[in-house]
Amino acid sequence: MGNYSYKFEKILGLKENEKHDAQARYGEAVKAFEIAAEELYRLLKKKEDLHALQQEKLVSGLSVSEIRHNQLFADNLENLISYSQQTVMKARENMNIWQNRLIEKNMEVKKYEKMKEKDFKKFKDHVKAIEKIEMDDVSIQTFLSKEN
Repeated sequence: MGNYSYKFEKILGLKENEKHDAQARYGEAVKAFEIAAEELYRLLKKKEDLHALQQEKLVSGLSVSEIRHNQLFADNLENLISYSQQTVMKARENMNIWQNRLIEKNMEVKKYEKMKEKDFKKFKDHVKAIEKIEMDDVSIQTFLSKEN
């Protein structure tokens, strides 16, 4: 059948490497987002627990120093939550960027694979046409040799 060689094979390989790189970076971005989101959840849970504890202690009575201490702790916790929310937003943005890049790279690879399929089909059709011509030539030669 002859040797088939796709003229854009190197480009396809490069696009596949870019796709794999984008997949890896997207995976890392998802992991970073999950870690940041889990930290935010932990802080929000801590805030909720603190609020419940303060409500309990208000019933039994609190000293002024305990109230100040709890308020300082709550303020610090709010700062941590605010920072954590920013981290989650940045991680989500980064994850979305890599997801879009992965989609883009995937489409590029598919485009080159489709081109390769069409090119290979064209190659096979060409080989079949040549084989048909050769078979016709053999048939004609055979017919002519039988007549002589």
